[in-house]
Amino acid sequence: MEIGAEYLVHSIPGEKGDYFAKEYLVVEVAISPTRKESLRISSGRFTLRINNKSALIAQSAGVVAAALKYQDWEQRPQMTAQAGPLIYGAPQSGRFPGDPTQPRPLPTPRGTDQADSINGQKEPNLPIEEAISRAALPEGLTAEYVKGCLFFRFEGKLKSIKSLDLIYDVGGDAPPAMIRLL
Repeated sequence: MEIGAEYLVHSIPGEKGDYFAKEYLVVEVAISPTRKESLRISSGRFTLRINNKSALIAQSAGVVAAALKYQDWEQRPQMTAQAGPLIYGAPQSGRFPGDPTQPRPLPTPRGTDQADSINGQKEPNLPIEEAISRAALPEGLTAEYVKGCLFFRFEGKLKSIKSLDLIYDVGGDAPPAMIRLL
């Protein structure tokens, strides 16, 4: 197989623009089988080595989408006590449409912009979960060219990254493939 990769920093490509994932490093990967036999593609075989030391494992598209959708997704719970009730956890945002504990959003005015329309009807925006899932590297058996993004959780500063290597565990007795990204 042939494999190529591009470091996208924090950008996740979408159909109508990019998504910004500040807690994740994003690498777009393209894999092309050289023979007509099927390959098993798995994000779990990829690691991202930073500065020839630490290695990060790829995260699922669902985890990334949840982190983008819910700002408090990965916050640590806090214990707060007072003379009255015990409050456990950080303040929560609405978790489903119509959540009665959240203020109602203002209605969105209908625009006359036809740039996103098909036959005069505005194309609906994809939910973030669907958009991130479509951008992710497809997993499973394939005998055809595939491409998609891998997501690696990174809380450090970008300036601290001096070298970046994408490592793919081919499996079996073959040595891992390494692609220098930075």
